[in-house]
Amino acid sequence: MNVLFYRYGSICEPDMLSTFMEFGFQVTEITEEVKNKNFTPEQGVNLVSRILMDQPHDFVFSINFYPFLAEVCNILKIRYLCWIVDSPVTELYAASIRHPWNRVFLFDRVLYEEIAPMNPAHIFYLPLAVNTEQKQAVIAAASEKEKMRFQSDITFVGSLYTEKCPFDQFRQDGGFLEGYLQGLIEAQLKVYGYYFIDAVLTEKIIQDFKENTPDFLSLPYADARTDRMLVSQYYIASRITALERQRMLSAVSKIFAVQLYTGSDTSLLPGLHTRGFAKTLTEMPLIFHQSRINLNMTAKSIRSALPLRIWDILGCGGFCMTNFQAEIPDYFAVGEEIETYSSQEELLEKCAYYLEHERRRAEIAQQGYEKVRNCHTYPIRVSRMMEQAFEI
Repeated sequence: MNVLFYRYGSICEPDMLSTFMEFGFQVTEITEEVKNKNFTPEQGVNLVSRILMDQPHDFVFSINFYPFLAEVCNILKIRYLCWIVDSPVTELYAASIRHPWNRVFLFDRVLYEEIAPMNPAHIFYLPLAVNTEQKQAVIAAASEKEKMRFQSDITFVGSLYTEKCPFDQFRQDGGFLEGYLQGLIEAQLKVYGYYFIDAVLTEKIIQDFKENTPDFLSLPYADARTDRMLVSQYYIASRITALERQRMLSAVSKIFAVQLYTGSDTSLLPGLHTRGFAKTLTEMPLIFHQSRINLNMTAKSIRSALPLRIWDILGCGGFCMTNFQAEIPDYFAVGEEIETYSSQEELLEKCAYYLEHERRRAEIAQQGYEKVRNCHTYPIRVSRMMEQAFEI
């Protein structure tokens, strides 16, 4: 097959590219947006149209959904495949999601249930994956000195959301709206496995929030549905994520030695050992492999799915301690291949247990690795994608 691969710089793109090539596909890459973040949809339309008219392709592919790609493919009657790996992806609410030449794959089941009715025959559920070979190659090539540099009892890699929390734009005046939202946020922080904010926001609360938020995110395809999505998943979810990460890391670091790899401001977390950014391809595999416990705290905008971080930790042979997500039992045996927590108290108890029970921790890490290596790789996912996209 001939593939036109539109790239913007996602960390998933190299693994998809190598998988396409492993399948024997001929791949043409468009990388203008990787090099130029000001590359416009209009420029994209012209470039993609020219390439597709000059050279036949079986399908166009991108990580996440690009409405302009859907428009071009619909006009030229070429399948447009995309795999949603982030949340929220506001472009999913554009009118072009309904085009019949789309083949859209969503990694979050709750999101799938929302979006699929917009184009039932052409939207699919597909969880994320991991490239175990690449990660194990990095680990195997590392010297003992390099590995020792990343040894840790407990590690967290990721943003604290303190530098990118749009909820901070909300004007808090001590009134009813502020109190109501704070109550919702505190309640959601106590609930794992179900994100209820979408369901409890009234139309008046949404409208009042918009009026009290300067520069509320404007979408060209905005309507009541997108306003609800933005208030819940873009604004409030980011605030909940920031609070959870700060509180959890503060509590854990008061008892255990915690290494934190982040570019966020850590001034409110003096008990952590801050190590700065970690390089995705060359350092993260060693960090995950060499840490006795790898913490994952899923961004709340990912409502039921397993984020990429879980797959990556397990693919490196790391022990993963994650907040409970509704889809985890669909893929892993909790306590056998992965470990979860549903409260701060449970997290602290389980950290203490697994730091004291090294053999059990290592067994779970190994079984988690075996599961992803055998069942959740990119070739497995791409095979499923091709079956559904081309009705093979």
